[in-house]
Amino acid sequence: MKKLILWVLAILITLTAAVYQRMTGPTYPKKLILTLNDTLHEVKLVRSLSLNEKPEVRLNINDTTVRAKLFFKRFKADEEYQVENFSYGADPKHKDFYAAVPQQPAAGKLQYYIEVTDSKTTRSYLKEVPVVIRFKGDVPAFILIPHILLMFTAMLFSTLAGLMTVMKHPLYKKYAIWTLTLLIAGGIILGPIVQYFAFNDFWTGIPFGWDLTDNKTLIALIFWILAVAMNRKKERPVYTIIAALVLLLVFSIPHSLFGSEFNYSSGHITQGIILNFF
Repeated sequence: MKKLILWVLAILITLTAAVYQRMTGPTYPKKLILTLNDTLHEVKLVRSLSLNEKPEVRLNINDTTVRAKLFFKRFKADEEYQVENFSYGADPKHKDFYAAVPQQPAAGKLQYYIEVTDSKTTRSYLKEVPVVIRFKGDVPAFILIPHILLMFTAMLFSTLAGLMTVMKHPLYKKYAIWTLTLLIAGGIILGPIVQYFAFNDFWTGIPFGWDLTDNKTLIALIFWILAVAMNRKKERPVYTIIAALVLLLVFSIPHSLFGSEFNYSSGHITQGIILNFF
């Protein structure tokens, strides 16, 4: 019974952290509520595009009397905004407004805001804090899906090991070893392969760069290696608890925060500095 309760708690904690990470990440669609012709519309503004997707911004608004404009430019580039009018319903599968944007290289970014006109007035949205789209290469499903599953399972087993340690359950060592194994497979082996397909580079963390996603994986790995090593011949549960807390913190940090970014001045991809997060 105790083991079942620990499993349920571990699953709930892991799911909560996963949802939080997903919804707070910089590539998750930006939600915006618009009042147009006295009707509320919730739109989701794109913040991530694969290179095989149509490079466009969509507004899921079905009021054809509305008119909208897209203002965009390259992220951090010293240039004026370009303007593109939204069109309605060119794609039979998507009866909404769309505006094309120029395709960018992997890790390239565009910033944009919108202007919408209804029967009463014209309003600009997000002009002061523009939305940013990051472009990325396509990661094959046979690489991406195992990576996600392994990382999620590693987080689940890590949380379970931490809870078992607190409750003095004898199986905590077993799940600690499984956590380390899954973390190596999902984060250290498959993680760089995902990074290569998306941004043409295997590893952008220490010592080669400051990519937050790579570095937080490295930090979690170090703590779990220490936890497993310190409990190998003698029980030292505090190391397992600390490693579980570190991985939970790492897992909760929004994915792709301070990630790879194409520098339009130098023509090279750079990474965000992990110290900026703190």
